[in-house]
Amino acid sequence: MSGAPVLVGCSHGTDNRRGREAIHAILADVAAARPDLDVREAFVDVQQPEVADVVAGALADAGAAVVVPLLLSVGFHVKVDIAAAVDVPGAAAALPLGPDDTLVDILADRLAAAGLRDDDALVLAAAGSSDPAAVPAVEAMAAGLAARLGRPRDAVVIGYGAGATPRVPEAVALARAGGRRVVVASYLLAHGYFHDRVLEAGADVVSAPLAPDARLAELVLRRYDEAAVEVAATPTG
Repeated sequence: MSGAPVLVGCSHGTDNRRGREAIHAILADVAAARPDLDVREAFVDVQQPEVADVVAGALADAGAAVVVPLLLSVGFHVKVDIAAAVDVPGAAAALPLGPDDTLVDILADRLAAAGLRDDDALVLAAAGSSDPAAVPAVEAMAAGLAARLGRPRDAVVIGYGAGATPRVPEAVALARAGGRRVVVASYLLAHGYFHDRVLEAGADVVSAPLAPDARLAELVLRRYDEAAVEVAATPTG
């Protein structure tokens, strides 16, 4: 293998224009931060090109590829779609972006920009997954956010868009039980289907998604570097 593995940034895909632009901005920031890297975009649903095709092209061109899931937790797309795409010599998958302290920092900044007050009730809204492994990842983020804001862990109510309960509208109703204003922290990477559902969930304030944010590129590169070591150490046959 000569040179560094191709970095394949793989997201879910969305029909939402703002969401597409935000995800593309992450990879543009990655390319700007590391101009020596070949950075390519791939998707597991909705958009093209598919991740398996991008990995195949990267292997043909460079002999090695690392797929960085532009996803916030382990789930079906990481364990099935991306895992299948890298099940070839010279390819590997990095860990998903979350949970991570960088994401906690961005969430806290989004809430500050949205006008979070000390007496507000707080809901952390996640997309959710049918994979049980995604739940501990979201709970870790809720704990990190609570600590970052100086609140008890149980002061951050978790709501899911799908795959787990309570759903976001239920979480908002639960948080409102004390009669306080309810603010939702959008633990979502970009605008799209799930963020639209969060906006309809009955909260008083909803923070912006995580992207775009230059810190996401730093996180992507950290995940890439961790997995690139594995690729370099694996014989390609």
